[in-house]
Amino acid sequence: MREPDFGGVIGPTWRESTPWWPPEPQPPPGAPNLLLVVLDDVGYAQLGCYGSDIDTPNLDRLAAGGVRLANFHTTALCSPTRACLLTGRNHHSCSMGRIADLAVGYPGYWGRIPRTHGFLSEILGAHGYLAHAVGKWHLTPEDETHMAAPRDTWPCGRGFQRWYGFHGGETHQFVPTLFQDNHAVPPPRRPEDGYHLTEDLADRAIRYLGELRSVEPDKPFFLYFATGACHAPHQAPPPWIERYHGRFDAGWDAWREATFARQKAAGLLPAGTQLSPRPPWVPAWADLEPEDRRVNARFMECFAGFLSHADAQIGRVLAFVEELGEWDDTIVVVVSDNGASAEGGMRGSINDSRLWNGLPAGRGELRARIDELGGPSAHNNYPWGWTMAGNTPFRRWKREVHEGGVADPCIVHWPRGIASRGGIRHQFAHAIDVLPTVLELAGIDPPEEIGGVAQSPIDGQSFAYLLDDASAAARHTTQYFEMFGSRGIHHDGWKAVTFKPIGQMYHDGLDPDAPFDDDVWELYHVAEDLSECDDLALRHPEKLAELVEVWWREARQFGVLPLDNRPVAALMAPRRPFDDRPRYVFWPGGALVPERVTANMRNRSHAIRAEVDVPDGVAPEGVLLAMGTALGGWSFLVLDGRLRYVNNYLGKDRHVVASTEPVPPGRHELAFTFVTNGDFRGTGRLLLDGQVVGEGEIPQVTPVRFSISGGGVTCGWEQGPAVGEGYTAPFPFTATLRRVTLDVDGRPHREPEAEFEAVMSEQ
Repeated sequence: MREPDFGGVIGPTWRESTPWWPPEPQPPPGAPNLLLVVLDDVGYAQLGCYGSDIDTPNLDRLAAGGVRLANFHTTALCSPTRACLLTGRNHHSCSMGRIADLAVGYPGYWGRIPRTHGFLSEILGAHGYLAHAVGKWHLTPEDETHMAAPRDTWPCGRGFQRWYGFHGGETHQFVPTLFQDNHAVPPPRRPEDGYHLTEDLADRAIRYLGELRSVEPDKPFFLYFATGACHAPHQAPPPWIERYHGRFDAGWDAWREATFARQKAAGLLPAGTQLSPRPPWVPAWADLEPEDRRVNARFMECFAGFLSHADAQIGRVLAFVEELGEWDDTIVVVVSDNGASAEGGMRGSINDSRLWNGLPAGRGELRARIDELGGPSAHNNYPWGWTMAGNTPFRRWKREVHEGGVADPCIVHWPRGIASRGGIRHQFAHAIDVLPTVLELAGIDPPEEIGGVAQSPIDGQSFAYLLDDASAAARHTTQYFEMFGSRGIHHDGWKAVTFKPIGQMYHDGLDPDAPFDDDVWELYHVAEDLSECDDLALRHPEKLAELVEVWWREARQFGVLPLDNRPVAALMAPRRPFDDRPRYVFWPGGALVPERVTANMRNRSHAIRAEVDVPDGVAPEGVLLAMGTALGGWSFLVLDGRLRYVNNYLGKDRHVVASTEPVPPGRHELAFTFVTNGDFRGTGRLLLDGQVVGEGEIPQVTPVRFSISGGGVTCGWEQGPAVGEGYTAPFPFTATLRRVTLDVDGRPHREPEAEFEAVMSEQ
């Protein structure tokens, strides 16, 4: 950006000179604050104010004091929707046609948002706002989320002055992988001390606003508050889960019927809307065995407790805004990023990494471990039946562009600026409309350039016009959808949509490899049939052809092409070449190294060597090198003064190789070697200064991915919950650890389709 010309006078001395300062950015008179709350994987029907019986009193209060959009839409997936919200451009225009972790080499899918598409934080910052981001980001490719990465796609590189939260699609709610501004930080407390991420995020948001007001009493703020809730893992403090005990025993079919009735009574749905039928791949609740009903009800109790707990933490932030005396002058927008998630599978998941690695928990194990659900040792995600219910009355779910994937809650609250109290609006709106709406309400015009970069046109259409006028004609009349080859087009009250299967998920009997020209398009008059129950394609072929042509026009305009539903394309042709170094060196005390950018050890022989100094009189303890958590991984450590290696197979089995000899004082090389037999098993040996001091068979190693929820390699400490037993993470090494070397042998093992499902389950 060019510096402004000096506006004063410079003479020979100060007597003949006039000082001048460049003007500071100034907000428009009476500019409101903005609080944008982004929930994760919360379906259309899961907030109380959208028909749910889950307790969300704080969000319901916003709805009662403002406006609910009953026809609001997203992109069907996380990163793309967040790109839309923060830029006002379509997700392919933002190069975010998929999640940031699955970029491919076409402009609509690069995974890095161009500077020509300014962020809301950048726009508001140029008008005197202070922008803070708290919570989930997921707009940075995974291979740029480590400490050696560039920071230009991180929040503080896109206009936010402060950030506290996490990269990626998800994180453990009791032991998260956290970042502050541009560096990694540990959680401030441990699970045993009562820590939970959503509470921490609320604490940090309140702290940031308090720090601002301690210095700048009048500067407007933009707080982007993006919870990890309610993405898996559905983890919450036990009392929040227990309050729902028994509440879902009637099952998803009955819950869905009751929710639908409440939605109709509230006026959320057009007259005549039908409840879409239960799909054939979701079992009827009545057909489940009693023990399985209890497990499935418990899954939903965990989700509900997680959501209610998040609502309470959002309420704490709202209460602080009231305490500041700024309630009336703060615009609050609440949205979810996509429909309810189906990544838990038909039965639900106690540990999503089990699904990735082809070892889902069976009914017997789920019954036996029911009490672990919602706690630190589980990474639970509910089954498809609850996903279907969470999207009532719609069809399908997250990742797909039928209404169940793209119809979401949106609440707008601003006491000073919106007269409506408890209003419901049925005009079509989309995530790209949030930015232009906020700018219009704040009295700010979109900039022609930001930082010297000319800005692209904003794709969204402000919906400020409808906030106080329920009868206003809809202005956003055409909107395309596309996600992994599934396509849709909303146009003048009609919608054409086609489902394209990917990977090994349910296919409806469809072939994922079939040409796109073979896809069957459906047609719905969504102005009357919002739940897409009455397919009119055969009755109105001309209308269908018209809409399909509109889809192609929009696709060409916004960078959707080429269509690609191949699940492994991004993983097999990454932007950066795979790291196939034979040697990796780690230094103690550093931040976690994401699994994506470190050694691929799966089914490969390897050796870990740690150089240590043990003082006289010290019995060494602690982790030397580790990967993962209690949910799966491995750890090379010293426990009770003796070497140990733990292979944690997906949280299901632990295989331990232990030494009986203590590590004596002095300088030593402590080592572990693994020799594979080529079938995901092999022999592990512990060595002290080259001498074998322990040996054992490891009958099963992880085939696809070790870590979960933002995990990776740690040197001199563990992320936690602990990989092994008998110690508590982070369990830092108590003697001097100089460095650790990891040597790998043989070709890297890859299972691309399973890796794709692993990446997708974290979104």
